[in-house]
Amino acid sequence: MHYEREKLIRFHHCDPAGIVFYPQYFVLMNELVEDWFDEGLGHPFSTFHGIERLGLPMAHLECDFLLSSRVGDRLTFRLEVEKLGNSSMTLAVTVSHGDSVRIRARLVVVLASMTDGRPVPIAGELRARFARFLAASGD
Repeated sequence: MHYEREKLIRFHHCDPAGIVFYPQYFVLMNELVEDWFDEGLGHPFSTFHGIERLGLPMAHLECDFLLSSRVGDRLTFRLEVEKLGNSSMTLAVTVSHGDSVRIRARLVVVLASMTDGRPVPIAGELRARFARFLAASGD
């Protein structure tokens, strides 16, 4: 199973050349993760972050920028859980415009307490929700 979300590229995402300024893709991917919590996992990110005091800081990021995008493009962001570890998970993100893949990224995030910043085991209902999005080749 995967989660998909369409995102409209706006003027503020772009550099003076009129193409998406690459750091903006990371902002859009972070929005994707928040949307995934709200819509895909059925676990509001505001509750996860604000009440449960948990976060998903980035531990590692790999990204291939294959083709540029411009203002007005409607990009499809697709997320799958590639690997689910004890306190971390690897998220595979593909960004496309129609049949054209623009970005491929692999994000390793760590479930962490916002109180002390330390890793927290992924367990219980949250683990079950994440596991629903494991890629076919995932563990």
